[in-house]
Amino acid sequence: MFELSVLQWIAVILCAICIGFIKTGISSLGILVVTALMFIFPAKESVGILLPLLIVGDIFAVIYYRRSVVWKYLVSLVPWVLIGIIGGYFVLNQVDSDQLKPMIGVLVLALIILQISRERFGEAFNEALPKATWFTILIGVLAGFTTMIGNASGGVMAIYLLVKGLPKQEFIGTGAWFFLFVNVIKVPFYIQLDLITLESVTFNAWLAPAIIIGAMIGVKILPKIPQRTFQVLILAFTALGAIRLLF
Repeated sequence: MFELSVLQWIAVILCAICIGFIKTGISSLGILVVTALMFIFPAKESVGILLPLLIVGDIFAVIYYRRSVVWKYLVSLVPWVLIGIIGGYFVLNQVDSDQLKPMIGVLVLALIILQISRERFGEAFNEALPKATWFTILIGVLAGFTTMIGNASGGVMAIYLLVKGLPKQEFIGTGAWFFLFVNVIKVPFYIQLDLITLESVTFNAWLAPAIIIGAMIGVKILPKIPQRTFQVLILAFTALGAIRLLF
């Protein structure tokens, strides 16, 4: 078991609860969790710790939103996502934690800019994005790469699903199936890279109940949360964390 201080344990449990929220609709929290865990664990180690926790949340989300999925939008992405995952695998195999931190920092800031642009320009932003095959290829490769090196493809997939014009329920359900698919695929790669170990899985098991609690709370109170105010605060604190990763 990892040796953590009381404050670190509290932070990790809060991250696990946040993962539950992520999987039930508040996707912007994903960036916060990625950044927060890198302040508790070495960068590469944190990536391996986070993945099984995300899978627990994915399973809950798929069960809850199992009928709200548009399969055709997932099938078209699959081959390109696999290419991105393989590319990310080779990057992870070559870099250490100190090198990975600024990479994740840049990635997180880019996703924050993407999120802010989406909110600032609304439908005009979505309509400006092409729906051609090359756009699907770009999104697929980018989603695969970002999820492989940092479990941070939420922003990329949000843009893709918004362009497809999915209603809220289908948006969450389709995203849930996508992330379960890619996260399970990543497991053998992470094991081979020694990012998932028996010790880390044991640690994950202790946090699984917190994820379920977070997901259940999220399902109940999500409609009552002022979404815009909440996201602005999350993005602001996450941006500070990403900048710290860079420097």
